[in-house]
Amino acid sequence: MSTDPKALAARVGAAMYAADPAVRDFMQIELLACEPGRALMRMVVREPMLNGHRICHGGLIFTLADSTFAYACNSHNRVTVAAGASIEFLKPAHLGDVLSCEGVEQVLQGRHGVYDMKVSNQRGEIVAVFRGKSASIQGHVVPEED
Repeated sequence: MSTDPKALAARVGAAMYAADPAVRDFMQIELLACEPGRALMRMVVREPMLNGHRICHGGLIFTLADSTFAYACNSHNRVTVAAGASIEFLKPAHLGDVLSCEGVEQVLQGRHGVYDMKVSNQRGEIVAVFRGKSASIQGHVVPEED
């Protein structure tokens, strides 16, 4: 029986990613890490992601941040959904940019949590910041070990 929170979070991340075709196949977002209260994901800006200004569509940057939020807040193996989120766009992302998003738990009290995401490009410039509020519902992402 493993009670290691880091190993559990990795199992949760792997299970969610395997069952997440929107992130994995459509958006082509990579899961780099899923740890207790933290996740790291990466996405390359491709041609279909550009808007009429030839920059990455803000909704797709939001999707990267929202996805990272989902992995971070489910990392404790309690099924958790978004109760709210906001984003601030700080810098445009361009074709070929490699966007990384790190999500970190700020507070987890009872069923609710607050998580901050930072989206950066390959030069380390912050493209956007996102804050999400989570709510845990019934169930577990992966079966609990006895």
